[in-house]
Amino acid sequence: MYKRILVPLDGSTRAELILPHVEALARCFGAEVILLRVFEPDFSLVDSYGHSPEFYISLQGTMEEEVKAYLAAHQTDLAAKGFQVRTFVESGPVVPTILEVADREQADVIAMASHGRTGISRAFYGSVTAGVLHRVDRPLLLVRAE
Repeated sequence: MYKRILVPLDGSTRAELILPHVEALARCFGAEVILLRVFEPDFSLVDSYGHSPEFYISLQGTMEEEVKAYLAAHQTDLAAKGFQVRTFVESGPVVPTILEVADREQADVIAMASHGRTGISRAFYGSVTAGVLHRVDRPLLLVRAE
């Protein structure tokens, strides 16, 4: 039923709470796990400290290397448990990019952890999970992280 599971991670412990659920699902179906991190680009030209765009391009390159190492660590951990794992680091608006990667990689299910915010808190902070939920065209496994 599920051959590819897309797991968007943001580097937080909260987001990683989905991983035991993904392991169980992948083991049950023999599915491949696809770990994803999305960077949303910052288009500010100069900040209040006078940093130029080149500064942020350099910073993003450093962050991207850290993220690749972060995903590689999870990939190694999952592979040691017998799972087939691929990783992707993408840049773009988070929700559309998650959905584009799901399409491109033919993910059968997207698995995510949610803050579980409601009401004004969710409206004020926004919610990647809510954005994916309202636009997704495939099964979505959500785990409320507390």
